[in-house]
Amino acid sequence: MEEQGSRRRPLPVLLLWVNGLMTLGFAGARQQTELCNESLMLEKLPACGKFFEEMMKKVDSKKWCNLTEFIMYYDNFTQCTEREANNASCFWPNPLAEGFITGIHKQFFSNCTSEKVHWEDPPDEILISLILIPVMLTCAMITLVVWCSKRSDILV
Repeated sequence: MEEQGSRRRPLPVLLLWVNGLMTLGFAGARQQTELCNESLMLEKLPACGKFFEEMMKKVDSKKWCNLTEFIMYYDNFTQCTEREANNASCFWPNPLAEGFITGIHKQFFSNCTSEKVHWEDPPDEILISLILIPVMLTCAMITLVVWCSKRSDILV
């Protein structure tokens, strides 16, 4: 019997040890202990932009607003900026990287405005009918309920 009790004691210790390992990032989470080297990141990000610019030269400028034409180039650009930010011990996205990406967007996609739908009111005849029909139905239902509640002889 004492042997079983001695076997059970290490189990809580083992569970605490496993929990500690998982908390420290043993399960794949990476803790960031270094400070972000912003100057290194800002030095390396233009290389990503230059590569993206070279790739965009392959795409006709009339098709720059069609994402399917350059999605792979944009994905490579995004991965490059993320990699360079991580190499500089910076989180991604961060305000500096976002500012750089915004600059690239202004350079290539400033003429890509989404076509917004201009909503107009329907003609007055349709608008009046859309308003009056529910109002009249509501009044009719209220009248019917009040009339039926006053005529208790019908309900018996």
